[in-house]
Amino acid sequence: MNEKIRIIEKDAEGFLDELAARKAEDLDEVLPAVAEITGRVRREGDKALVEYTRRFDRVEISPDRFRVAKEEIEQAERLLEPELKEALKAAYGRICDYHRKQLANSWFVTGADGEILGQRIMPVESAAVYAPGGKAAYPSSVLMGMAAARTAGVKRLVLLSPPDRDGGMNPAVLFAATLADADEIYRIGGAQAIAAAAYGTESIPAVDVIAGPGNIYVTAAKKLVFGSVNIDMLAGPSEILVIADNTADPAWIAADMLSQAEHDQRAGCLLITTSRELARQVQDEIARQLESLPKKEIAGESVENFGAILLADSVDQAASLANRFAPEHLELLVADPWSLLGKIRNAGAVFLGPFTPEALGDYWAGPNHVLPTGGSARCFSPLGVHVFLKRSSIISFNRESFDKAVRPVTVIARAEGMEAHARSIEIRKEK
Repeated sequence: MNEKIRIIEKDAEGFLDELAARKAEDLDEVLPAVAEITGRVRREGDKALVEYTRRFDRVEISPDRFRVAKEEIEQAERLLEPELKEALKAAYGRICDYHRKQLANSWFVTGADGEILGQRIMPVESAAVYAPGGKAAYPSSVLMGMAAARTAGVKRLVLLSPPDRDGGMNPAVLFAATLADADEIYRIGGAQAIAAAAYGTESIPAVDVIAGPGNIYVTAAKKLVFGSVNIDMLAGPSEILVIADNTADPAWIAADMLSQAEHDQRAGCLLITTSRELARQVQDEIARQLESLPKKEIAGESVENFGAILLADSVDQAASLANRFAPEHLELLVADPWSLLGKIRNAGAVFLGPFTPEALGDYWAGPNHVLPTGGSARCFSPLGVHVFLKRSSIISFNRESFDKAVRPVTVIARAEGMEAHARSIEIRKEK
């Protein structure tokens, strides 16, 4: 494995475009298999869940054990170190505080002719938060998803997460779910869990919204069930892009890039800099820090295949390249990050200055760490309360405002060939 991250001086745009496209390519590859899984769960319910859990998780489980019992949840809390529990509690409080500021109000206005128009904002009745398992368990992702849903006012909140090889659940994941008063916790993972939440089975009632990160099979399943339920986004491999000038510390940059590389072999870790000397220093630092990293193999593959240092002529060009890529995480390690922020249009989350590493956003800061990837930050937003809210338009006309609408409405209706529409107006006018 070549642990020297590449330095790219030309065609940075082409490299970034290829990197952004990998999510769509990954989805295309797995969609047929995932369609079979979601279809079987829709048709066969619990029977399909049992089979897929045996096949993919290598766990024998009966439907009466899908739902995690209260005793197991209580045991999980006893197993955790007090310091971890206190950290999770404090982080959950910060996340809820941030998300409360996202809440929007219903509104009503009275028009010039006496009509009343408005928008009513309400939470969905039920939602499921997916928490990854397998290679790692992430209680922080549980906190993020459930804080947004609870703050929105969701009544029934469900956690879905894969079982371990013994059929158990990660204690920290269970504890995080209890902090948000999860109503139900199911030891079901993968595409089959998404299908169960979307369509319902004998043991798992369907929900209205599914949110939370997962592997490519989970993402593909969310794409397929969208429409039967709402989803947050189609997330792909994690990615970080650092914009740095010669004031930045190369060791800090390398550490931040590796913080994403250790997530997944397909994670992207990028630096755009105006300093050739800084580029070489970061290249050396990544190689050095990789040697002592517990997840060296995973991070090393990420660095080799999806990592790069791009040389830019100016900070403005660096900002332009960042906007083209629309990264999940964007760090601004430059002399004046706040002035550069105004030039950034596309990013899931922006971290300003040397003392704001991306890891703060993952665990502590407050904004949601479930973010759009693969260029989708051009049109998608971080997970937030809006995902768990729905809006209804409110319309109320009186006699006077109705009379003024008769002529324009009937003219438009007949122009579209909708005679019944026009008559539904005229029948009221005639009477």
